[in-house]
Amino acid sequence: MGAGHSHGPTTSSGGGHRSKLLIVLALTGLVLVAEVIGAWMTGSLALLADAGHMLTDIAGISLAVLAVTFAAKPSTRARTFGYYRLEILAAVVNAVLLFGVALFILFEAWQRWANPPEVEGEVMLAFASVGLIANIIGLLVLRAGSKESLNVKGAYFEVLGDLLGSVAVIAAALVIATTGWLLADPLASVAVALMILPRTWGLLREAVDVLLEASPRGMDLDEVRAHILATPGVVDAHDLHVWTITSGMPVLSVHVVVDEPTLAAGGPGPVLDHLGQCLDDHFDVEHCTFQLEPAGHADHEHAIHR
Repeated sequence: MGAGHSHGPTTSSGGGHRSKLLIVLALTGLVLVAEVIGAWMTGSLALLADAGHMLTDIAGISLAVLAVTFAAKPSTRARTFGYYRLEILAAVVNAVLLFGVALFILFEAWQRWANPPEVEGEVMLAFASVGLIANIIGLLVLRAGSKESLNVKGAYFEVLGDLLGSVAVIAAALVIATTGWLLADPLASVAVALMILPRTWGLLREAVDVLLEASPRGMDLDEVRAHILATPGVVDAHDLHVWTITSGMPVLSVHVVVDEPTLAAGGPGPVLDHLGQCLDDHFDVEHCTFQLEPAGHADHEHAIHR
């Protein structure tokens, strides 16, 4: 007996906060442009590094907006899961770009250490302060939504991390303006670059795991199997797969062996309802597909399903 059961695809949370994400995205984009101009005017590598840090925010917030936007698009016959994977593909592209930015900043800092160029500390301070103010506004815009949506919460922490980068640049600008110690600029740029690298590595690793259809982090398949086997009437489970379509959307498929008395007494409905409710409650997996089988059916399946 084969039976499928699905609760429908999980939509990414935060749809109601899309406008807030777009406001912060616009603010961050304006500051990015301003800091690039400021870096060119002042000769500050730290400002350029902070602009690169802003680029990590733009990447993270854009992914959040992308997830919210495409979650609302209906699936089609050609794309049965809709366009969810675009978020993951964008994450890979962004990660590669951000690695390049961070490595360029580190290389430039090394070059400047032996022969630091002149930097206009006062102008550098003005541009860095603009970045700090924009980050504070962004945090205020996202604060309420960060308590309701994982997407918005992720964007909130992106902006919070960039605020720390702005503080580092302001500190370097103050040192240069008051003491003339030019090495404060490459030091601040290295600090900002080192903030970019671990976040970018985490983004790339998570995106690659999704593309490789790895099991979601923190999900123990042995525990999932134990919950399935604890369902009344279930005697075995095989061909268990759990993967992720996009961030926050795990899906599961499994062949479940049910004893004959249970199938004869109530049919597949009660077993399917129990399995779906259990996995949703304990593992936050709403999109599940179960194939119910009588004992002995596995002997007729292809080896890959056993």
